[in-house]
Amino acid sequence: MKQTEWFAAMAQRTAKATGSSAAFMAICAITLAWLISGPVFHWSDTWQLVINTVTNIVSMLMVFLIQNTQNRESSAQQLKLDELLRAVRGAQNSFINLEGLTEQDMERIKTQYAALAEQARKESGPTSRPDPTSSE
Repeated sequence: MKQTEWFAAMAQRTAKATGSSAAFMAICAITLAWLISGPVFHWSDTWQLVINTVTNIVSMLMVFLIQNTQNRESSAQQLKLDELLRAVRGAQNSFINLEGLTEQDMERIKTQYAALAEQARKESGPTSRPDPTSSE
């Protein structure tokens, strides 16, 4: 197994495990145990440093694992949308892989489609929804 495949599989498993209710309950139990141990250690600086260090390390690692998982899910979703665009007759295949465009290109396309939507609203006339500001 390649290193990247190993990491992706591990990140998926870890994200799933840490997102579970069992993981939440475990971290609640650990926090409670830490709080209860406060008087034993006389609320010392070392006692506080332990929880701060552990939470910082876990948080930092989780950020990278969650980002990896989110990137994979986003890529999979984008590929599915690209396939739908490709498969639907009449869809613009030029919209496939839009995420590779610059911000300016995407803003230009968004503006064009906003204008098309506005034109369609004007042509369709009044909507069937009542105006909440009218007194009818």
